[in-house]
Amino acid sequence: MLTATALNYKLGKHYLVRDISFQIRPGELLAVLGANGAGKSTLISMLSGEKTTTSGKILLFNKELSDYSPQELSKKRTILQQHNSVHLSFSVKEVLLMGRYPHFKYHPSKKDLIAIEEAMEVCGISHLIDRSYPSLSGGEQQRVQYARVLCQIWDQPESLLLMDEPVAALDPQYQQQTMAIAKAFSQRGFMVIAVLHEINLAAQYADRILMLKGGRKWLDGTPMEVLTPAHIYSIFNAEVDVIVNKRTLKPIVVPKQINLDIHNFNTLLRPIPTCDQEIVI
Repeated sequence: MLTATALNYKLGKHYLVRDISFQIRPGELLAVLGANGAGKSTLISMLSGEKTTTSGKILLFNKELSDYSPQELSKKRTILQQHNSVHLSFSVKEVLLMGRYPHFKYHPSKKDLIAIEEAMEVCGISHLIDRSYPSLSGGEQQRVQYARVLCQIWDQPESLLLMDEPVAALDPQYQQQTMAIAKAFSQRGFMVIAVLHEINLAAQYADRILMLKGGRKWLDGTPMEVLTPAHIYSIFNAEVDVIVNKRTLKPIVVPKQINLDIHNFNTLLRPIPTCDQEIVI
């Protein structure tokens, strides 16, 4: 179980995260939603250890993160970052092998190679195995990185998988696949926390949704509890309709169309006044 208690992160005089507490148990997929600047990525960075909390505690199985050795923690927690920079010409297989480094010293075992092969297969990148990583498209690189972090915990049930906007560079097919894989891991006892902008993906795959606003926890509950028109408006300032999928009994969020007249905000495209009209300067 992961327990976050009264987390704060302060940058200068400004709090990016303020007094956030929540728990996630093995077998849960928690989606984190919020408008830009709500503190989602900062929260994930705190949970991953990339950022040190200003105050508060993060316990993983009743043990503070700082009390784990790097080797021990690498087998219990992995993170898919929003941006992953690899500039050297590693092959895809070499990048995936990095995910298994915590599990061997010199040479990968048969188990390590099985994890790599199966992760490539489920992420749809087996055909890229010998390609140079920098030569891949943004979406292909994202799928390789996803396979790499999955390799790290492939055979470690109850581990924590953190994902910061994992579907941002992906087309709809791989957005669905990415979340379906994460859901399958959670159903096997893993803990998954995913920062998402796609509300309907959260509605479809998450067991719970944590909604942030201004660095604070605003809502925490099931998709049906959290995804209401009033709640979505309070978080995103967007008007929506919410309907229920009769087959899955999951909410579907339908944004209301916004209609604008360009002449109301672009003065250079307004009709030129005729000579008998007064020009106001």
